[in-house]
Amino acid sequence: MRALILAAGLGRRLGGAAEEVPKILLRFAGRSLLERHLTQLDAVGVDEIILGVGHGAALIEAELERLNAGDVELVHNPDYREGSIVTLATLGEAMTRGGDILLMDGDVLYDRRMLQWLLASGRNNLFLLDREVEPGEEPMKLAIAAGHPVDFRKTLEREHEFYGESVGFFRFDEAVARQLDAAARRIIAAGRRGDYMEEAIREVLLASARDRFGFVDITGLPWIEIDFAADMARAASEILPRLVAEDR
Repeated sequence: MRALILAAGLGRRLGGAAEEVPKILLRFAGRSLLERHLTQLDAVGVDEIILGVGHGAALIEAELERLNAGDVELVHNPDYREGSIVTLATLGEAMTRGGDILLMDGDVLYDRRMLQWLLASGRNNLFLLDREVEPGEEPMKLAIAAGHPVDFRKTLEREHEFYGESVGFFRFDEAVARQLDAAARRIIAAGRRGDYMEEAIREVLLASARDRFGFVDITGLPWIEIDFAADMARAASEILPRLVAEDR
């Protein structure tokens, strides 16, 4: 299994000095999010890692050199100022090499148990879901009906029994990975280059049999996606102390 991490975008909403570096290089307790990703993926046995990079790519390369992680593959997205759907399409070759993949957002501080549960679930096509959803339109939501995902968007459109917030980590098999690549390219060809990469996932989800996808409920585990300055403060004060000791 290999992990594909999206780390190309600009951190416009962070403001200040944090805006100058890729979000995957933000540091908590002296360790970058990138270092934490590599440590946690190694802990669960994933050693093939591909980063989709753009903004601050040279800084990411320098951090990998500092970490002696020269085996991490970098895929450059020259159009990183556009939507994350473009980065997903740029990762198409790496996504479709065969076998299962983990697809991950790079700007998340999280507990490694999320990856452990994702890999131990026995299912190939999985979302992570947190029932404690932040209010408002910002969270990416996963809707569930009859025990299966039925919609996936910030504003849900399909009928459902409940929904939770998506962590931004996914496990997909080879067939779904190929369909995601094709969906990303269709979205771009349709002129929707500003879309979130989740739109490709949603397209495949809605076109599939209901039981093709499952989810792992990680409610109660500590994690945060870092989009705003307030997220950085909360990551340091609330999330970091709750991580398993190895991740602090």
